[in-house]
Amino acid sequence: MKKMNEQRISVVVNTYNAERLLKRVLESVKDFDEIVVCDMESTDATVEIARQQGAKVVTFPKGNYNIVEPARQFAIDSASNEWVLVVDADELVTTELHEYLYAKVKEDDCPAGLFVPRKDFFMNRLFDYPDYQLRFLRKSLCHWPPTIHSTPDIDGPIGYLPKERKELAFIHLADDTISMRLKKTDLYTDNEVKKRLGKHCGIVDLVVSPLWRFVRSYFFKGGITRGKAGFINAVLYAFYKFITVAKIIENDRRNDIR
Repeated sequence: MKKMNEQRISVVVNTYNAERLLKRVLESVKDFDEIVVCDMESTDATVEIARQQGAKVVTFPKGNYNIVEPARQFAIDSASNEWVLVVDADELVTTELHEYLYAKVKEDDCPAGLFVPRKDFFMNRLFDYPDYQLRFLRKSLCHWPPTIHSTPDIDGPIGYLPKERKELAFIHLADDTISMRLKKTDLYTDNEVKKRLGKHCGIVDLVVSPLWRFVRSYFFKGGITRGKAGFINAVLYAFYKFITVAKIIENDRRNDIR
């Protein structure tokens, strides 16, 4: 039988200059046993807001990092409880998700990690649901690789929350403009190249990989049902892949010159 302290849940939120949405995010998780905000040396009011909301604040040195993943494991290790829900600084947690997780950890066969669905938006339309994120986990069984868009390694069974229960999903508040998506494309693809050091790409990759990304987004993930926004979103996904492959080729050329 599980001890009572094994049924407590910490929420960890990684932040950097997240003042715009942070209060709403923290209010949505106020009923959990602990809130840990792991800040990467914000220069705005992020830390002040976190403390005002009663969160435990820890600092991870930003250095030259421009992605959150290097700070994920540190944030998780800073939690006081074994069960941890990882929430981004632009995501809301519903009351239904809170209740579901507390009921789940009381079960003897609760998986060591759970994928939580997420509602993503673009141009005021819902996209890519359920967009599963592996965010609920046992701290002692987790290792989070410090690379962009990485998923934590869990030493144990993993499950999925039912996608049919949309009330359990994270609500992703980010509704990026096209300009923001283009800026993120340049930033994130730099990190994608670092993640794929040693990988080689050619002309076929420049054509096939972006084309497949478009087809998957537009046809298989329902973009075609979302009008102009769906087409634009699929093109932006394909463009992201094209720039990633192009930068890998560019990096190879630089290495050849050396």
